Amino acid sequence: MAIEMLREVADNIMKFYDYLLRRTDPRVRDYPLMQSPILMTAILLGYIFVMLYVGPRYMANRKPFQLKEAMIVYNFSMVAFNAYIVYEFMMSGWGTTYTWRCDLCDPSSSPEALRMVRVAWLFYFSKYIELMDTMFFVLRKKHSQITFLHIFHHSFMPWSWWWGITLTPAGGMGSFHAMVNAVVHVIMYFYYGLAAAGPRFQKYLWWKKYMTAIQLIQFVLVSVHISQYYFMEKCDYQVPIFIHLIWIYGTFFFILFSNFWVKAYVQGQRLPRQVEDQGKAKQNGAAGQHTVVANGKHVENGFAHHVNGNPHYGKVKEV
Repeated sequence: MAIEMLREVADNIMKFYDYLLRRTDPRVRDYPLMQSPILMTAILLGYIFVMLYVGPRYMANRKPFQLKEAMIVYNFSMVAFNAYIVYEFMMSGWGTTYTWRCDLCDPSSSPEALRMVRVAWLFYFSKYIELMDTMFFVLRKKHSQITFLHIFHHSFMPWSWWWGITLTPAGGMGSFHAMVNAVVHVIMYFYYGLAAAGPRFQKYLWWKKYMTAIQLIQFVLVSVHISQYYFMEKCDYQVPIFIHLIWIYGTFFFILFSNFWVKAYVQGQRLPRQVEDQGKAKQNGAAGQHTVVANGKHVENGFAHHVNGNPHYGKVKEV
């Protein structure tokens, strides 16, 4: 009896899987990683396993890698890539024909629709490149940066977007959050690029605190825009489930990032070393300046101090 039930469940799953593949938009089928969800799911599961298990154990008895040059190139390349994605989203509809209200997916093969399909896939593919953020954490032994929020965001985003561009790749109101996310990443990777460039750029990083605020504004914009759907008299968006998922996604991440903001900047729970090190620096007469972890959202040791004329990163040592 149990075997028959399991067989029936498996059959239903396969029927649903076949149904989804039949619904795949033909304009996106030939793009890399778009033939089946199995490959992309395997990649993301492998990412989680390697970053949480294999990587930390590999680095356990090794010194952290110095990846300054690699991080500078990576971060500023991501700035350029995301800026290009924003431009393409604007030229594919958001800056030309869209009303910013009930914008439907374009099922045609017009140049603008095909351009939207292409930029939607580019945005999707950029999420795999961003997995390198975690790799830098692992190789530099910044394990405290690999939080639940970080791993969930980097794995769930590409997984959910595969379904999005499989069924509705040609834009519409469901692509607004992607454009906003790309704008935020232009700012974010520019910040990380300056942080990786070294102490002489630290004076330009006074706006670290506002990075989380920018993220929060992103989720507010996404949630407010997509909420229009529920108040419109009529909006025949082709796949309404994505409207609901985008609203849930924006609200869920707003809560998570708000929790981080309160703990980090209101309660100060994530900044105890900064306060402690700053006090020691004043007692010892050491000159301190902010140090920022590139590709991370928290500062680990708070300040970079000059000890006996040499820059020393980490906890303050007495002169």
